[in-house]
Amino acid sequence: MPETTHVFEDTVKVRDYFKVMDSIISRYDSLLNYPVTEHMIVRYNPWVIDSLAATDYYRLKEHGITNLHPKELPIFEPDQHLIIPDSTAADSLSRLFEQAYLDVNIPEFKLRIWQKDSVIYEFPVRVGRNERKYLAMAGRVVNLQTHTGKGAIVRHIKEPVFINPSNNHVYHVTRRDDGIVTGLPNIPWLETEINGVRYGQLIHPTTNIETLGRAYSNGCIGTSEAAAWYIYYYAPIGTRIVIRYDLEVLDKNGNTTRLRNIYDG
Repeated sequence: MPETTHVFEDTVKVRDYFKVMDSIISRYDSLLNYPVTEHMIVRYNPWVIDSLAATDYYRLKEHGITNLHPKELPIFEPDQHLIIPDSTAADSLSRLFEQAYLDVNIPEFKLRIWQKDSVIYEFPVRVGRNERKYLAMAGRVVNLQTHTGKGAIVRHIKEPVFINPSNNHVYHVTRRDDGIVTGLPNIPWLETEINGVRYGQLIHPTTNIETLGRAYSNGCIGTSEAAAWYIYYYAPIGTRIVIRYDLEVLDKNGNTTRLRNIYDG
């Protein structure tokens, strides 16, 4: 049976990426007699994730490019195409999604994507600060530590609104680590439910990668922009997540290392 392909006629920029992907899903959902999702299509065409990750401000900066408008970057060019997975491939991808889970170790500042018994990606993260603070968004004093436990990804926020939780103000630009002010990226945020509770604890990209490896956030788990794309496409809704606080870890040589206790007590 010949492959089903979707060919792009026009350039698709980051700002329109999800709208275009939704239209592709809608089209093939009516043509195929089996379900195909955005995550299935992109995982079947892994170059798409690499292309999205390449829009990371700091990756571009390493190549001498200072991009002020992240949403204006092209993702698909005319005549590029996506291969739509057949029913066998769709079933296989469904099983892969069921076998995957996210693992976050807070004092290690690491998020890992596991596929059964193997780590397929490992990313540095930032976590919640070791303090209590009044947040206007919550309307009360909040413990900013990242909560531990087991749960799942329960929501994808594809068009995030950037709000400063301290004062509840919406913002539209960000100052990068190099001091340059740019527009905000259009990268999904993942909402977690831990131990049956939605703490508002999100996995989302930070525009300041110097904060990775630190207890810096208001409780959310921050990643680089590039890492956020990989996490999103390896974590469809329902993906399991474990957030733990293990101070003793094995190094690459198999030796036990004790981490600094960032949350005293």
